[in-house]
Amino acid sequence: MQITEIEGGVCAPKGFKANGVHCGIRKNKLKKDFALIVSEVRAAAAGVYTQNLVKGAPVTVTRRHLADGYARAIVVNSGNANTCNADGEEIAESMCKMVEKVSGIPSGDVAVASTGVIGQKLDLSPMKDHIGELYSGLGFNSDAAAEAIMTTDTVKKQIAAEFEVGGVRCRIGGIAKGVGMVCPNMATNLIFITTDVAITPAMLQKALSEDVKSSFNMVSVDGDQSTNDTCCVLANGLAGNALIDGDGEDFRAFCAALNHCTVKLSKMLAKDGEGATKLVECKVVGAVGVEQARTVCKSVIKSSLVKAAMFGSDANWGRVLCAIGYSGADVDVHKIDVAFISRAGRVDVCKNGYGIDFSEELAKSVLSEDEVTVLIDLRSGESSATAWGCDLTYDYVKINGDYRT
Repeated sequence: MQITEIEGGVCAPKGFKANGVHCGIRKNKLKKDFALIVSEVRAAAAGVYTQNLVKGAPVTVTRRHLADGYARAIVVNSGNANTCNADGEEIAESMCKMVEKVSGIPSGDVAVASTGVIGQKLDLSPMKDHIGELYSGLGFNSDAAAEAIMTTDTVKKQIAAEFEVGGVRCRIGGIAKGVGMVCPNMATNLIFITTDVAITPAMLQKALSEDVKSSFNMVSVDGDQSTNDTCCVLANGLAGNALIDGDGEDFRAFCAALNHCTVKLSKMLAKDGEGATKLVECKVVGAVGVEQARTVCKSVIKSSLVKAAMFGSDANWGRVLCAIGYSGADVDVHKIDVAFISRAGRVDVCKNGYGIDFSEELAKSVLSEDEVTVLIDLRSGESSATAWGCDLTYDYVKINGDYRT
């Protein structure tokens, strides 16, 4: 199946418009902080959310609004997470009602998300003052929406692709924000995906719930799981393909396109972790099952010692073995091979669980690239998995030391 990346982000699929503006939640007037994505027609909707017991009010409201499997708009603010506020749900519902007032879209068909500082009151006034501007500016503005959901992100994260379902050309697009409080088990951070594929809500939810197991759930920046993680997908059916209402070739084609985009976004999220200087990919092969492979690579990618070694370009492979050993996976440690790979080459550092001679100079060169792969062969089976993270730098501590103030 051919999947072709295109421009346009969430506006690439037919019938979707977006926009982002600065409304005043954030003090920096140069940073947009209010975003809106709208479908021309009511769309099938699916979502996955944080598993943190402390949840942002927007998560609760969005789950309620998407319970019937449909939505038409997504409204988002950055700069304030609307979490641990006594009136948080009322605020989130009010954001949806603002959209209804300017667009006529029922508030129950609006998903809502917030990101930023936890535990601070969120004033609705800035959003009320700018909702008209936000709505009137809707258009081919995925860039603006992608910027408006950023917090300490250094780059906008978006993707779009074209593919075929049953001989019909279809499109899918997405935007995401990440940086800190990024750890597996949900669909990390805020991710909004649009598609013009015709698919039932049940099959859309099935596709998304399965997809995150190999995409967003395999990302970790710092081991902290956010209170506001939300991934929402809208599918408006305007591509005109035969409705996907069960398993089959068409469903598999859609899942492949979805995974293409979610994996690309996952890598963007990991590479732009707070203070990060490099993307660290951990690929596990030779596992006895997918779950074993996932457990091992997530443990390695979350290890603070491994992450620190990556920052220092230090081939301290013993830290990799250590992370495998406490991962909880039942592995034969006397079969493990480890290698580091990048554009600068490959250096094998461990065979059968023991160290081997290698060139420190080559290792330093390999690990000094901005994208590094830790390849682990468990040599026990045929299964594999991949996880993505980043290095741990001085800047991570500096950013989070005064994040609120």
